Amino acid sequence: MKKEKIKPEESKRKKHFLFLLPFAFCLLAFLTGCVQYDLGVTFNSTNRGEIVQSIKLGEQLTAFSSDTALEWLNSIERRAGQLRGTTRRISDRELTVTIPFNNGGELDRKFNAFFNPIDRKTDISATTTAVDFPEFKSAFSLKQNNFFLVVKNRLSYDLDLRSLEVISPNANIVVNPGSLLQLEFRLNTPWGATSVTNAENGISPETLQDGHQLVWMLQPGQINHLEAVFWLPSPLGIGAIAIALFVAGGIYLKSRMSPPVAIGNRPTASSVKLG
Repeated sequence: MKKEKIKPEESKRKKHFLFLLPFAFCLLAFLTGCVQYDLGVTFNSTNRGEIVQSIKLGEQLTAFSSDTALEWLNSIERRAGQLRGTTRRISDRELTVTIPFNNGGELDRKFNAFFNPIDRKTDISATTTAVDFPEFKSAFSLKQNNFFLVVKNRLSYDLDLRSLEVISPNANIVVNPGSLLQLEFRLNTPWGATSVTNAENGISPETLQDGHQLVWMLQPGQINHLEAVFWLPSPLGIGAIAIALFVAGGIYLKSRMSPPVAIGNRPTASSVKLG
């Protein structure tokens, strides 16, 4: 009876799985709910807002691999500083990052620059051993259309978190990615926003704060797509209306306050009496 030959690809895959199996059990045992990551974009106006991130590492993670966790937080601080952001260390396990932006184009540029550094290798400090962090595909887009008095904004974000999965040769997930990472995306706008969920891999948000905040619970191990439409006042349009009203008001007040000019016949020289 002939033995069935094992394909090189399948053999390599099984070896890779056997190599990851102990690590997977370590994750299951020690890293349940190891990272809480809240990511938010807040629009205070059309020309002012900020990207806010809150990262909290579980005690199990810092105890199991404190050097790796510390280096990851340090890399986040370095990237925020390159984008003129500020960071605040709440503890050795918790960090808050704030990156301001002045318009939609700057938001687009800074968001993608933070989550897609040009060279990931240089993001690791030279004083520590390089660590292979999971790579996530992140694509953020904000399209704006000016309608004179208001600006229509269409925000779209795609985040591929499939790299968090540890998969067996039979395509069964060994580690549930949801137990490793809890990730939220928040959108805060002055007039509220409307979610668009008809796209592929689209997820639905929760609405909070009387409709001014949308919260998406992103799913680790999957491709996540979120999209929303919201309106903001246009400073240029409102400014133009204000200037036009100011000029019109000035002309009206001037016409009301100026005395009427008498129009009549000028006296002739013969009509002047001589003394």
